[in-house]
Amino acid sequence: MKKIQMVDLKGQYEVIKDEVNASISNVLETSAFINGPEVHAFQKELEDYLGVKHVIPCANGTDALQIAMMGLGLKPGDEVITADFTFAATVEVIALLQLTPVLVDVEPDSFNIDPVALEKAITPKTKAIVPVHLFGQCANMDAVLEIAKRHNLYVIEDNAQAIGADYTFKNGKKQKAGTMGHVAATSFFPSKNLGCYGDGGAIFTNDDELAHTLRGIVNHGMYERYHHDVVGVNSRLDSIQAAVLRSKLSRLDGYNASRREAARKYSKAFAGNKNIIVPQMANACTEICETCDCHVFHQYTLRILNGQRDELVKHLAEKQIPCGVYYPIPLHRQKAYLDERYQEKDFPVTNQLVREVISLPMHTELDDEQINFITETINQFIGG
Repeated sequence: MKKIQMVDLKGQYEVIKDEVNASISNVLETSAFINGPEVHAFQKELEDYLGVKHVIPCANGTDALQIAMMGLGLKPGDEVITADFTFAATVEVIALLQLTPVLVDVEPDSFNIDPVALEKAITPKTKAIVPVHLFGQCANMDAVLEIAKRHNLYVIEDNAQAIGADYTFKNGKKQKAGTMGHVAATSFFPSKNLGCYGDGGAIFTNDDELAHTLRGIVNHGMYERYHHDVVGVNSRLDSIQAAVLRSKLSRLDGYNASRREAARKYSKAFAGNKNIIVPQMANACTEICETCDCHVFHQYTLRILNGQRDELVKHLAEKQIPCGVYYPIPLHRQKAYLDERYQEKDFPVTNQLVREVISLPMHTELDDEQINFITETINQFIGG
């Protein structure tokens, strides 16, 4: 059996090496390193894939979130509500802009923002909601968008982990993750479902005026060289990364299908273990079905119910099986974001998840032998 990787970027590269190398060589030959043809081509191809009017490439996913908030004109002191159970970048940019982060609990099945907790947290100072499409599955956007409309709030989708996922509304309409709110941000960090070979990110919107503002912000506030019309930053996707992303974008649906197939095999193997909760599907799916793309499995995350999560992590390390705990400490307990407003009783689900979750290897190169070894090792250790 080949060595198990948490993310096998080398194996993925071997399959597309000739195309990627040729694309990178072309950038080197033309020396169009910044805002070159590859960037513009990738932008257009991603717009077509997502069905969104505007894609604004930028340097990374964290910048994408910050620039989205800057573009909306949020002011210091404005409150922005987001999920407590997520990576720190989401709340980090809120704090950097001197906005007021408001953390709320998540749902136990999807791990995404709890609409009931969200609505309870709204005050006259609330200006925006940031639903995080965690681990590859969209938040409850029917509820989020309805709440936002009722309270006149912006919706900023954090789509760093769910690119390519579909969301099916209650009326049957489908949209891609990142195309439903006022604006969305994504990351092309190498381990993402659509990842480059360095840092990269993008912002999505269907709002023409907002898109114009965002394009200026990413480039020092310039629309014409040396004319700075808005306060901006230096955040551009370079041409080499765009060339890599173009090669991968055409394969994204296939990559996501491979992840779902691996997830099906994982879930089937754990089905009889009462101490393990496998990922739960949205859209009323009772299993990882083959007819929709509601989950793209950026992570395959289990809940271990018998209090043995930490011991399991150690056991897997001994067996040379990589895993991850995303996330071990909720944001409301992080030193940088401590606030007397937060009460432990307001985060029962998050506080439980941080004790139970464990993410298994998930990538496009997983084979049956590896999956069988991983699942047998876990089932033997976690009785049930």
